Amino acid sequence: CGGSASGKTTVATRIIEALDVPWVVLLSMDSFYKVLDEGQQALAARSDYNFDHPDAFDFELLISVLRKLKKGKSVKVPVYDFTTHSRRREWKTVYGANVIVFEGILAFANKELLKLLDMKVFVDTDSDIRLVRRLQRDIMERGRDVAGVIKQYNKFVKPAFEQYIEPTVQVADIVVPRGGENFVALDLIVQHVHSQLEKVSRGKDQESCMAALASAHQGQPLPKTLSVLESTPQVRGMHTIIRNKDTTRDEFIFYSKRLMRLLIEHALSFLPLKSVTVETPQGTTYEGKRFHRQRITGVSILRAGETMEQALTAVCKDIRLGKILIQTNLDTGEPEVSPAAPRHVATQCQQVTDCPSFPPQLHYLRLPKEISEDYVILMDSTVSTGAAAMMAVRVLLVRGRGGGAGMWDPLRPARLSELRVPQDHDVQEDRIFLLSLLMAEMGVHSVAYAFPRVRIITTAVDKRVNEEFHIIPGIGNFGDRYFGTDGPSGWCESDGVNC
Repeated sequence: CGGSASGKTTVATRIIEALDVPWVVLLSMDSFYKVLDEGQQALAARSDYNFDHPDAFDFELLISVLRKLKKGKSVKVPVYDFTTHSRRREWKTVYGANVIVFEGILAFANKELLKLLDMKVFVDTDSDIRLVRRLQRDIMERGRDVAGVIKQYNKFVKPAFEQYIEPTVQVADIVVPRGGENFVALDLIVQHVHSQLEKVSRGKDQESCMAALASAHQGQPLPKTLSVLESTPQVRGMHTIIRNKDTTRDEFIFYSKRLMRLLIEHALSFLPLKSVTVETPQGTTYEGKRFHRQRITGVSILRAGETMEQALTAVCKDIRLGKILIQTNLDTGEPEVSPAAPRHVATQCQQVTDCPSFPPQLHYLRLPKEISEDYVILMDSTVSTGAAAMMAVRVLLVRGRGGGAGMWDPLRPARLSELRVPQDHDVQEDRIFLLSLLMAEMGVHSVAYAFPRVRIITTAVDKRVNEEFHIIPGIGNFGDRYFGTDGPSGWCESDGVNC
């Protein structure tokens, strides 16, 4: 919180950069100005509308959005145009994160909003400096004239600051004099946030995390975005073979590949098709269907997801392929829990704003160029909690690097700043198909909760996950069984728990 042009956005941005944790969302109160009617538009054009009064903001929408973000849900956020004093037609999609940074002039002015804030920072900047900054910003960026800016400042901005904003400094946990240039204060804020996150993470154990995740979806119907391959006698028979611990590696590979092929064919049936008429060799016509959208790109979550690439390339001619490697915890075998689970789960499992004890880490990424309009088939052999799958989906949704020049060093996690480079990703959520041979109900619910427009396609869904996050009855460590390798005891890959 802080007065107009006090440097709130600068402070928020520098806190985000210094925190250096995966998946941080910056939410601005400026996005939540109310839609003006014709009379209010006319007043705004004459600099006679008070944009600094609490009534100018849509607090109901703001609180709803913030609550959903804290639960890890994706939300639509309005985009406000300060030149026309109106909301743009296109709203932007924002996804729940490890940390949510919210800034605005009246961030502390609403009691319900205050309850959602875990840490409150007030940016205190001299009024003369704020006026100079506002003059520069409104003239250069918003096309206003000097007289109009000064009129608005004296009539609305200054009185609103004294009446509504300045008094709220008393509810602040930290006051930052001089705004973004106060590096000492910024360092203290970052240290405090890290200490609180570590404190929360130390106070929770794997058992409580497991219990919270398991209870999150109890009694809930499976989401409509899930499609399970029909359990025919053939499919049931193949599952019997690959689930059998005594099945040889050759048979495991053979029947896994058969299931993968069926799964890919089933997934392709959900692509948009248009009606076409073709002429047959006999000189007659045939009314058929043809895929009429953009390209299809396959992305495998290493390493087990890579086993599905052969089935995909056999079905889709000239398909482009990409790869994502998500960090797993080799020492504990614990899952890399996603920040996108429900809030009551997040509180238990070091997620959302309270926690990055086990945030998923992106270690390697190589995607084809220009995939934003593609249909993306995201492949993983099994999904238990859904953590790795959700991390991979988020990478596809975020605008970032791709292609050869965009390949991350596999020896270190990718930084948030790298994920913001506007080049290749920005895939549409409803064009992502998550494919897996076997999923746990927990994983299905987690992915669908975080990304309600991602289509989830599998050959089977098992109900339980045990205390080690292994799918029950499950399939074992798919990668080890397929590649003939031995993982550390009790450890599974991808989600950190895909068993």
